[in-house]
Amino acid sequence: MEFDYLGIQTLYDRYLIVDRTNTGDEERRIETPQLFWMRVAMGLFHNEVDNKEERVVSLYNLYKNRRFCSSTPTLFNSGTPHSQLSSCYLYWVDDSIEGIMERGITENAYLSKWAGGLGGSWTSVRGMGGHIRGTNGRSQGVIPFLKLHNDLLVAVNQGGKRRGSGCAYLETWHNDIGEFLELRKNTGDDRRRTHDMNTANWVPDLFMKRMEAREDWTLFCSSDAPDLHETYGRDFDERYLAYEAKAERGEMSGEKIPAIDLWKRMLQMIFETGHPWITFKDACNVRSPQDHAGVIHSSNLCTEITLNTGSDETAVCNLGSVVLDNHLTESGELDLAKLRETIRIAVRALDNVIDINFYPTQPARNANLRHRPIGLGVMGLQNALYQKGVPFASEAAVEFNDEFMEAIAYFAYEASSDLAREKGRYESYEGSKWDRGLLPPDTVDLLEQERGQAVDVPRGGRMDWEPIRQKIASQGMRNSNVLAIAPTATISNIMGTSPCIEPLYKNLYVKSNLSGDFIVLNRHLVNALKGRGLWNEDVMNKLKYLDGDLHDIAEVPNELKQLYATAFDVDPMLMIAAAARRQKWIDQSQSVNLFLAKPDMKRLSHMYRAAWRSGLKTTYYLRTLGASNIEKATIAVKKQGVELPEKEHTAEERLACSIEAMRNGEECEACQ
Repeated sequence: MEFDYLGIQTLYDRYLIVDRTNTGDEERRIETPQLFWMRVAMGLFHNEVDNKEERVVSLYNLYKNRRFCSSTPTLFNSGTPHSQLSSCYLYWVDDSIEGIMERGITENAYLSKWAGGLGGSWTSVRGMGGHIRGTNGRSQGVIPFLKLHNDLLVAVNQGGKRRGSGCAYLETWHNDIGEFLELRKNTGDDRRRTHDMNTANWVPDLFMKRMEAREDWTLFCSSDAPDLHETYGRDFDERYLAYEAKAERGEMSGEKIPAIDLWKRMLQMIFETGHPWITFKDACNVRSPQDHAGVIHSSNLCTEITLNTGSDETAVCNLGSVVLDNHLTESGELDLAKLRETIRIAVRALDNVIDINFYPTQPARNANLRHRPIGLGVMGLQNALYQKGVPFASEAAVEFNDEFMEAIAYFAYEASSDLAREKGRYESYEGSKWDRGLLPPDTVDLLEQERGQAVDVPRGGRMDWEPIRQKIASQGMRNSNVLAIAPTATISNIMGTSPCIEPLYKNLYVKSNLSGDFIVLNRHLVNALKGRGLWNEDVMNKLKYLDGDLHDIAEVPNELKQLYATAFDVDPMLMIAAAARRQKWIDQSQSVNLFLAKPDMKRLSHMYRAAWRSGLKTTYYLRTLGASNIEKATIAVKKQGVELPEKEHTAEERLACSIEAMRNGEECEACQ
C-alpha cells in the first residue's frame, strides 16, 4: 500500500502500537503498516468458525488496497487486550439527580475513558425555575449540569490519546433553550459556558412550520410536559397543542415567543460560535427502521447516528467507510461487482465488532446486543468526481450521489440479510420497518404524510429492489441499522483520499492535527496541470498566494477551474440536494457540513430550511471561510508583470474567521 507523507505520519504518530516498556525518551513502534493492518483484520475475524484465515486475508486486502477502512477506535484497539472498538455512544438523561449523575456523568466518564464519542439528550432535565418536590425548591435548570459534563470531558482523557468529546442535545421547546444557545459564547458567566463541549438543537417539525408561518412558539419546563420528549410527528403536535391550551388557561407555565425570533437567535449563534448545530427530530424518528422499539432522543457527536435510547439502553454504533474512488472503472463508472465484494466483507467485519467489543457500561451492552446496529459509510466522493471529470457543483454530481448511494445501500442491506440467514436476526427485529416490508427509500413518503407537506427529493432509483425486499422478508436482517456516513477526516488521510462526501476544502491548505501541521496540495489538480504542460514554479507560487484559489490564475483553463472548484465555490443548495439524494437510501444519517464563504443570515436561513424540506435528518458544522490558511512567507507572485502585495482581509472576512468551525481540536476522532 502506498502512503503519502500525511498518511504515513498520521499512522506512525497515532495508530501503530508503541512499546511502553521502553524507558528511553524516544517511543519505539513495534508494528509496521502491514502488521498494523493484519492485527486489525485478525482481531475482527478471530471468532469466525469457518474459513477464518480466508476472511482475515480478505479484510487485510481491503485495507491494503484502499477499498475500506474501519473507524479510529477499531484501528486503535482491534487485536489488543482491551478491544473497545465502537465509535459512538448515545445516551439519555432523565429528570432526577440519580439519573443525571449516573447516566450523564459517571457512565459517560467510563465511555469517554475508552475513546468513545458521546452524544446525548438532556431535554428531560427540568429547566430553570422548575419545582423540585423533594425539597420544595426551584431548579437551576439544565445548564449547570451541562457545565459539569463539559468539565468531565476535559478531565477524562480518551485512552491516553486525546481529551474527551461530546455533544449535548436540547429540544427547541425547552425553557432553557435561550441559555443553551449561548453555551459556546466567549462572553458571559463562565460557569454557564461549555467551551469544550459541542451542542445541537433537536428541532421538531412543528417549530419549523410555526417559524415559516411567522407564528408564536411556546417554551415549557420539561417536568411540566414530560411526554413531549417521548413523542414525535402528529402525536407530538397534539400533545404540544394541548399543553399550549393549558398554558393559555393559566393551568401551567409557558413562555410564548415569536418562532421567527428564536430561529434568528439559533442562526446568529451558529454565526458567532458554530453551535448549536441544527438537527431534525421528526425526520430522524419517522424515517427510523426501529420506530417500534422506542424514541430517538438525539443524534451522536458527529450527527450521523440516529438510534433509540432509554433508561436501560445507551446506543452504540460501530463505523467503517468504503473508499469510493477505488470502486470506479477506468471509464469512471461504478464497478458494481467490486463494490458488492467490498461491502459484504465490510458488513461482516462491522457485525463482528458487536460480539467481540468491550462495553464500558451495561446499558451500552444491552443496546448493542439487542439491536446490533452498524454504520457503513463512504469517503472519497470528491476524488471519484475528479476521476469521472464531473464538477462537484453540477447536477451531474447530484445524480452521481443518488447512484452510488443506492448501490451501497443495495449491497449493504443484502449483506446484512444474508448474515441473518447465517447467524440469525437481531433480537428486536419483529415489528421493525424491515419486518413490515418498509425500506429506507419508502420512508420519504411516510415523512411527507406525517408532515402534511411535500418532501423535496425525487423518488425512485436505478436498481431493481424487489429481490432485496423478498430476501429481507424471507431472511430478516442481522442489523437494525446498517448505513451512516461519518466525517472520516483522519482515516481518509491514511487512505489517501478525500473526506467522506465533502468537496475539497481548498486546493492548497494547512492540515493541522495531533501529528502537526501539513501543507496539503491537490495532487489531482497538479496532475491535470502537468498533463497540459501548465505546472511550473510561477503557477505554484500563485496557488500559495491565493490559498489554492484558481479564479485569478489566468493560465488555468475554465474547465479545470470548474472541475477543481473548492467547497466555498459550490452552491450550498446543490450540496443539500446531493445530501437529500443520499439520505433517501440511508437508514441512519450523515455528517453534512454546510459551507458559506461570507456571513449572510438570509442565505443561511434558506439553507437550513431547504435541508428540512428535503427530508434531511441532521446537519453538522457550518464551515466558513477563514481569513488565512496558508503562510504567505515572502514569495513574490507576479500577475501580468506586477508584484502583488501581501493579501489583506476585510473586517467581514475576519468575522468569518472568528466563527470558523474548523478550529484545531474541534473534530471528533471517534467517527474519523
